[in-house]
Amino acid sequence: MRAENLAEPLKIAGFEIFKDCLTPEEQSTMVADLRAVAQVAPMRHPVTRWGKQMSVKMTSAGRLGWISDKRGYRYEARHPDGMSWPPIPQRILDLWQSKTNLARQPDCCLINFYGEGARMGLHQDNDEGDFSYPVLSVSLGDDGLFRMGGTERGGKTQSVWLSSGDVVVMGGTARLAYHGVDRIRFGSSSLLPDGGRINITLRVVADSN
Repeated sequence: MRAENLAEPLKIAGFEIFKDCLTPEEQSTMVADLRAVAQVAPMRHPVTRWGKQMSVKMTSAGRLGWISDKRGYRYEARHPDGMSWPPIPQRILDLWQSKTNLARQPDCCLINFYGEGARMGLHQDNDEGDFSYPVLSVSLGDDGLFRMGGTERGGKTQSVWLSSGDVVVMGGTARLAYHGVDRIRFGSSSLLPDGGRINITLRVVADSN
């Protein structure tokens, strides 16, 4: 990680944003790790509980993976195709430890891919069993316009462009804050040959299942 990451993060509405956190080499290596995960547990477009297909594609690594379908949102020990989720790559676990200083490792590494036109509406990460642990987010590839709100839907929001290599920690007052990605600047990064944005989020699920 870059030496400048010893500096204080940018703080917006309780969100800690570490700009330019990963070197280009670290980003490329992390993408390779994620491609290996997707070879074992293929990405797919999930549907919401109302049957609407999401614009992002998803897969997971770790003890549990996040699932969305007509039965609702939840964590499961197996991919919808039946296989176990692959382990979280060590480099990603190292990043979690360096940014959170927690001995407790995440149970889930959710991997989202945003192609051209994809977005993620405002939502809370509230399917976990213990909200005292933060959520850590990593951006790779094209820039994404990240919108942050409070713990109540419909309140005031603020937005910031996240670039490849940026890391966000959502803990404390931001742990249950609404957030989303309004759009991406498709083709703004050369990290992914065909364009697009990868976002990973690391979550401690605890004993909710």
